[in-house]
Amino acid sequence: MLTHHDVTVRVRYAETDQMGVVYHSNYLIWFEVGRVELMRALGFDYKLMETKDDTFIVVADVHCRYHHPARYDELLTVRTSILEAKNRTLKFGYELLRQSDSKLLATGHTIHVACDRAGHVKHFPDKYKQAFLKLVVPNDSRSHA
Repeated sequence: MLTHHDVTVRVRYAETDQMGVVYHSNYLIWFEVGRVELMRALGFDYKLMETKDDTFIVVADVHCRYHHPARYDELLTVRTSILEAKNRTLKFGYELLRQSDSKLLATGHTIHVACDRAGHVKHFPDKYKQAFLKLVVPNDSRSHA
């Protein structure tokens, strides 16, 4: 059973500062890459979720804890899981690991609200909610901050 999804990203020069260290906001972009790829692994195309089901997953809250810096040209793993799934909200958890030594570089989570195209809060369609619930990581086995 799928409990998380891993995706590889390579740190690009444009994502770093003059010292070759990744600028903090890029971690949030990688979190997005992780959640989009997790959705794809579940068999959902986020674009179709928006166009066919009028369901948008709006970011309501973001948290990122930086443990160690990521640097230019490193290969990183973005590990994404679902920490909580409710009728209208979804909480994703993230771990960012350096592939060369598996060092944990950052942890975080995002909370999302289901909305329609007009921005009104709505319930997740059942097909999504059921898939999300199957992936929820139990509290006692979480390693996310």
